[in-house]
This record gives sequence, structure tokens and C-alpha cells, in this order.
Amino acid sequence: MNVLVTGGCGFIGSNFIKYMLKKYPECMIVNIDKLTYAGNPDNLREIEDNPNYKFVKGDIADEKEINQIFENEKIEIVVNFAAETHVDRSIHEPKAFLFTDIVGTYNLLEAVKKFKINLMIQISTDEVYGSTKDGEFSENTPFDPSSPYSASKAAADHLCMAYFRTYNAPVIVTHSCNVFGPNQYPEKVIPLFATNLIEGKKVPVYGKGEQVREWVFTEDYCNAIDRIISKGSIGETYNIGSGDRISNIELTKKILKIMGKDESSIEFVKDRPGHDFRYAIDSSKLRKEIGWKPIHSFDDALKKTVEWYSNNNDWWKKLKSGEFLEYYKKHYIKMHGMMQEEEQ
Repeated sequence: MNVLVTGGCGFIGSNFIKYMLKKYPECMIVNIDKLTYAGNPDNLREIEDNPNYKFVKGDIADEKEINQIFENEKIEIVVNFAAETHVDRSIHEPKAFLFTDIVGTYNLLEAVKKFKINLMIQISTDEVYGSTKDGEFSENTPFDPSSPYSASKAAADHLCMAYFRTYNAPVIVTHSCNVFGPNQYPEKVIPLFATNLIEGKKVPVYGKGEQVREWVFTEDYCNAIDRIISKGSIGETYNIGSGDRISNIELTKKILKIMGKDESSIEFVKDRPGHDFRYAIDSSKLRKEIGWKPIHSFDDALKKTVEWYSNNNDWWKKLKSGEFLEYYKKHYIKMHGMMQEEEQ
């Protein structure tokens, strides 16, 4: 099968590409990524010479580029990871989110329709549902986004389902809880905290750290997408969740313990605007209909992830010292004195 992966140089996209090429050696993967700050070719260095892998530097918001790829590469399946995803960035610079997350998705849907593609998987987030103090988000929960980021993803998800209903486009939408693992850009909470501690810095926690998030390890997540491709029903939405829910302060203490640090390394900082309090995913549909369940425990996967950052200093140090640092100085110090991560 010929698969177009958008945003494949990012954290989740790159892990998915490596997963697919390992499991399906005959699969042809075409990766389009415009290489923004979070798109890192180093994430795919180990497979860049694989004859079944092709990289295209491009932007899904460019209709001409997208059509050219579909025409030249005989694409059969599209997995749309490409997105601007950082909430704090969306608060300061929402325009980029509208172009990539909405216009980009529109261009893909038009190409899927025009070139009669077999399947498109829209990768989305539980943040489209907003926040809940109790209970769980099901696939039927109304959207209630709180930030320009989650609003842009919600708009793209609605567009996908509209194309299914109007044009019978072969689309499946997925909403996932927070994904974590190796190669995640160090603006996100787990790699940020791990790398800060390695550098002897404090870890910034919003408010009192009471916000609750659900977490799934990247290997389990990639397996879920793989199963949805092979067993999912066109026009359906599937929630991907592990059931592992933990407050930010509990997560922080777990990372401190793994790193051999105490709570003096915590610095509580001003909360961000519109901060969702709690996310919780009901993934029973995926488990019952597709037969998926996570195989990694949260604690083991967290330890494995933190150790990866400890053993790969060269990978993350250049990210934290380059463009990332300039953005940090421009926005986050001005905002509240410390870097924050969008999923806290």
C-alpha cells in the first residue's frame, strides 16, 4: 500500500512512519512536512535511506503541492498528522493554526475526492471536547474547544465528517488523549521537565498543578492507528485513550522520582488563559469494535521515555538552544517568566 503521512517529521508522525515500515516492510511511505520548528528530520535518520520511504518538503496548505503528490505517488491511504498543536502558541499566533489545521485539511479532502483515495485518517485531539470535571468524553460528546488550537482542530474534524456525508469521502476521525514517548519536541511537558532537570533547572508547573490529563505511550498509539486503518469503519470517529489519568503535579513528582530529584525543583507559575481542567477519554468503542488496548503501563512507559531523553542529549540540546530558545524568550518569559507546555 502507498501511504501519505503528513507532518511525518514531527513526534507522532515520525514514530508512526517507523512503526509502519517495521511492521509492513513492503509498504511505501511518502512523508510531506514543511519542517517548522517541530518538524525534525533527525527523527527519521534511521530510515531515510529505506527505498520504501520518500520525503517531500512541502505544505499541506498549498493545494498545488498536494495535488502533485497525489498525482505522482499513486497514494492509496492518507494519515493526516500535520498540524500546529501548541496551545500557548495558538494564543499568541492563531493565524498559522487556521491555515495548517483547517485549510490544509480541506486541501487533503479535496485531493481524496479528486483522486479517489481509499481512506483518509484525520488525526485529532481530545481537546476539541473542551474540559470536564467528571465523566468521560465519548465520540458523541459535543465539541466545546477552549483555544484557537482546539477550535482549529474541531473545525477540521467537522469538515471531514461533512465531506463524508456530502461526498461520501472515505474519512475516519480519531481523537486521542495526550501521546508521549521518544522524539517529542521539548516544549511538551514530559520532555521539557526531563531535559530541564538534566540541565539542573527547575520545572514550571501551571497554578497548583491540579489539571488532569490522560496519557498514552506512542507505541500503543501507533498500534491504534494501524488497527483503525485495517478495521475501522468509514465515516466513524474513534477515541484513543489509555485510561491512565493523572494530575500535572502527580506527573511532575513521578518525573522527579525517576530523575532522582526532590520537590525543590518545582516552580509554580501563573496559570495560562482558558486552561482546560480535565480531559478523560471513553475509548470503549475502539476497544470493542477494533480490538485495541494499550500494552504498556504508564509508569514503565514514563520511565522508558525519561531515560531516552537522558541518553539522547545531542538530540534535544540543539532544539532547546536554537529557534526554540528564541521563541521562549519572545513569548513565555514575557508571559509569565517560565516556559510552559500546551498539555499541562
